[in-house]
Amino acid sequence: MPVAIITGASKGLGRALAEALAARGWDLVLDARTEGALKEAAAGVAAHGNAVQALAGDVTDPAHRSALVAAAWGLGGCDLVVNNASALGAEPLVRLAALPLEGLRRALEVNVVAALGLVQEALPLLRQAAAGAVVTVSSDAAAEAYETWGGYGASKAALDQLAAVLGAEEPGLRVWAVDPGDMATDLYAAAVPDDDDPRPDPGSVVPAFLWLLDERPASGRYGASALLEGRR
Repeated sequence: MPVAIITGASKGLGRALAEALAARGWDLVLDARTEGALKEAAAGVAAHGNAVQALAGDVTDPAHRSALVAAAWGLGGCDLVVNNASALGAEPLVRLAALPLEGLRRALEVNVVAALGLVQEALPLLRQAAAGAVVTVSSDAAAEAYETWGGYGASKAALDQLAAVLGAEEPGLRVWAVDPGDMATDLYAAAVPDDDDPRPDPGSVVPAFLWLLDERPASGRYGASALLEGRR
């Protein structure tokens, strides 16, 4: 069975992706910071009959990243890394004039440094895979100037650039940065708690990610909405 590492997998998009891959027979290594929520998610995912390793921890911890890759190796290798774990930098979001620099550092550490660190750890296994791939979860805030989204958007823009360069440096892999669009997630609720407008469930964009795995287009940045529209 193919093996995937998914960070931020206890809820939201990470859990939805885990459920979809498990339904396809993938074995999984799941990460999140909250152990209880992660164990609950892992139990639900494992109901599909696949192997699931749940490791609670912080992706900014090098030892934790090493443990995630070691768990994948124990399951047979690593075919896919999904860098989904994210930090906002401030909750709720604030304008750049008031953004705590420690918050910005945290966003960069989680969204950029840890993401690259995990890929570096996993690269030997990804290169050995028949169809190795890396997915980095981006945001439209990486490309558009939205008030209060500056720190988070800057971190996602940096992640997009890392993904683009990795795709050029590793032609044997597929490296996709994916903007999932607005979703009803705890992250968005923490970012803008006063916004009560309805948003799509994270599961609604999962078919776009599955299309990438099925069709394996060139490495690059993709919008989930455009991929879904193209499949209709």
